[in-house]
Amino acid sequence: MSDAVIRHLESQYEAILERLKALLRLPSVSTDPACSEGMAAARDFLMDRLRALGLQDVQLLDGGGQPAIYAAWQGAPGRPTILLYGHYDVQPADPLELWHSPPFEPTIRDGRLYARGASDVKGSTLVAVETVGAFLAVEGGCPVNVKVFLEGEEEVGSPSLPAIIETYRDLLAADAMLSADGGRASTTSPSVSVGCRGIAALQFSLRTAAKDAHSGRVGGAVRNALHEMAKLIASLHDEQGRILVEGFLDGAMEVTQDIRAESAALPFDEADWYAALGAAPYGDPDYTLRERITVRPTIEVNGMWGGYTGAGGKTVLPCEAHAKLTMRLVPGQDPAAAQAALRRHLEAHCPPGVAPDFQYQPGGTRAFTLGPHHPLLLAAERVTEWVHGQRPVRTRAGGTVPITTLFQESLGIDSLMFGLAMPDEDAHAPNEFFRLSSLAEGLRSWPMLLSELGTLAPGDFPKR
Repeated sequence: MSDAVIRHLESQYEAILERLKALLRLPSVSTDPACSEGMAAARDFLMDRLRALGLQDVQLLDGGGQPAIYAAWQGAPGRPTILLYGHYDVQPADPLELWHSPPFEPTIRDGRLYARGASDVKGSTLVAVETVGAFLAVEGGCPVNVKVFLEGEEEVGSPSLPAIIETYRDLLAADAMLSADGGRASTTSPSVSVGCRGIAALQFSLRTAAKDAHSGRVGGAVRNALHEMAKLIASLHDEQGRILVEGFLDGAMEVTQDIRAESAALPFDEADWYAALGAAPYGDPDYTLRERITVRPTIEVNGMWGGYTGAGGKTVLPCEAHAKLTMRLVPGQDPAAAQAALRRHLEAHCPPGVAPDFQYQPGGTRAFTLGPHHPLLLAAERVTEWVHGQRPVRTRAGGTVPITTLFQESLGIDSLMFGLAMPDEDAHAPNEFFRLSSLAEGLRSWPMLLSELGTLAPGDFPKR
C-alpha cells in the first residue's frame, strides 16, 4: 500500500472537504425536472474534476435519460481493471421545513456535514475519485486499471442503466467493481458487506361496483372496495408476521447455522433499534430481528388508498381501492416468480364479484451475494482490519443496490460495496449528514484497498 498517497490525501483534506461542499451545493435531484440545471452542474463539476486529476476519455454515456459520467486510466498492464461506481443524483429535500439548515448549503455541526446527498452518496463518491487522482499525482499511476462510472438515475431506480450497459458494454468491461454506494451496517463495529436483498414490485386495484354510492343507501348490501382491500392485505401474513403467500418462498435461501452466526456477530441492541423507530417489536418469531431485516424475504404495502381522503367527512361507499406493494427477495428467489406467486394469492383470496386489476412494475432485481472467498471481499477485510484494528463482521444489507446484480448479470463482474455512509445518517430524510471522521477514514482505506487489489492478477477474479 502507498503511505505516500495517504499522506498526500491527508494533506489535501481541507481542499477535498471544500470540493465536497461545492458538489453538495448543486441540487442534483434526478426525479425533479425543475432541478435539471443542478443535474447538469453536478455533471460538469465531476467531469472537470476527473480531467484535472489526470483521468482520460472523460465523457457522458447516454441511455435516454440522465447520462452517466465515464472516465478511465488504463496504464497498469497485467493488473486488474476495476470499475469504480458512484452516483451524482440525490433525493428531493422535502419536507424543507424539517431541515435545521438549508439542504443545499452544507453546514458542519458537531463533526457532521449536513446536506442533501452528503451520506448518499456524494461523500463516498468524491473520496473514490480523489483517491485515483492522488495515485496519479504521487506515483504517476494506479495499482490497478481504473474505469470510473458515475450514474445519474440511481435515486429513481436506474431506468436508463440497462440501455447504457448495452450500448457501452465494451467500454465498461472490467474484472470487478468497487461501489462507493452501499454503506456500513454499524456505527460502532467495523463491517464489510457481502450482499443485499433483491426487489420486486406490484400495484393493483379492486372494483366492487360500477360507481361510488351513498353509504346510507347501499351500506351493508354492497361490498366496500376498501374493506375488501384491507382483508386482502391482511391475508398476506399471519398475526405474527409470517408470510402466507403460497409459492412466494420457493427457492429462498435457507438461514443456516453459519448464516445465523454471521448475523449474530454484529453487536445489535433490539430494544434501542425499536426505540429509535418509536415502534413495537413485530415479525416472524422463528428469526431474530437482524435475520428478519437482512436475510429473510418480505412483502410490504407501501401505499393504499381509495374513497374520500379530503377534509371533513363524506358518507360514501367507495367502489375502488388501490395498493402498491414491494417484495424484498433473498438469494434463490426469482423476481418474476415472486411477483406471480403474489398475484395468484390475491386472485385466489378475492370474493365473488371482485377481481384485482394488476399493474406490474417490470423487471425487478435478484439478491446479490459475494462469495465467501472472493478476492474483493478478502481484500476489503484485510484493509478494514488494518484501519480499525479488529476483524470486520460480514453483513448483508436489507435494501437493494440494483447495480450489483445488473453488472453481474450483464457484464459478468462481481461488486464490493465499500461506501463510507453510516446507518444513522438520515439518508433520504431531512437533516441528512456525513461524518467528517468517515471522510478522513476513506482517505486512508480507499488507497489501501486499491493497493491490495493491485497485488492480484485479472485471472484471480471469477468470470460469470
